[in-house]
Amino acid sequence: MKRILLALAGGLMIGVIAASHARLPAAPPKSDAEKAVEADKAAAAKAKDAEQNGKAQDRAVANYKKNRGIAMDTKPAAPVTPAKAAKKK
Repeated sequence: MKRILLALAGGLMIGVIAASHARLPAAPPKSDAEKAVEADKAAAAKAKDAEQNGKAQDRAVANYKKNRGIAMDTKPAAPVTPAKAAKKK
């Protein structure tokens, strides 16, 4: 029984190694029409990304202008002592 299992395991290993070294066939060359369609899609995607980037920048600038007058609290918070923690409960 062990010999059969070892033979099966060895065969599987050989099959896995052989499959990992196999090559896929080369893709067929693209026609000019397919290349043009792909270029149009890429250009449209690039334009959309640029538009979204511009909108995001505009939102960031508006947020900065809206909140720039608010000063951040730079002093550290008071440490919580065990007595203060007990009073909060």
